[in-house]
Amino acid sequence: MKTMTCQQLGGPCDFSHHGMTADEVIKSQDQHLKEMVASGDTSHEQASKEMKARWKNPIKSMGWYKKAKSDFGRLPED
Repeated sequence: MKTMTCQQLGGPCDFSHHGMTADEVIKSQDQHLKEMVASGDTSHEQASKEMKARWKNPIKSMGWYKKAKSDFGRLPED
């Protein structure tokens, strides 16, 4: 299990996401951004828009995805 924060994934806060794989952590970040924006937290709006754009154009966003996976891989186990 490893941990990445919202901020490490491009968001504005220190909320911790835990997962066995980078994909689990990325999906958790996506859900976190959706929930924060839905609750009226405007500080997460930009990161949410960027995340939505990545899901819509995954080929263009491979750089972000590869970096997130690489960053996750370098983290120590919790």
